[in-house]
Amino acid sequence: MRRMSAASEENFEGKLFIQFVTLMYLSYIKKKMDENNLFPNFTMQSLLDELDIIETYKQPGNGSHLSEMAVKQVGLYMAMDVGIPAAYI
Repeated sequence: MRRMSAASEENFEGKLFIQFVTLMYLSYIKKKMDENNLFPNFTMQSLLDELDIIETYKQPGNGSHLSEMAVKQVGLYMAMDVGIPAAYI
């Protein structure tokens, strides 16, 4: 982990809190990858990269919609016990 720099004590505490929350998310992802035997096929970074491809497009006055999801991505959502976006149910 890189050394954090902050202009004030409040900034430092905020950054530290964000890193703590991020660590909890990464721990959950690792646990789910272990439970579903995903490590032979993915590293944690490659799994996150696979899901990072999905984008939300916003149109003025028309709301927003998601880009298309591959069957592999839907399977990853299900394996991670995360709700699939409503557009794909």
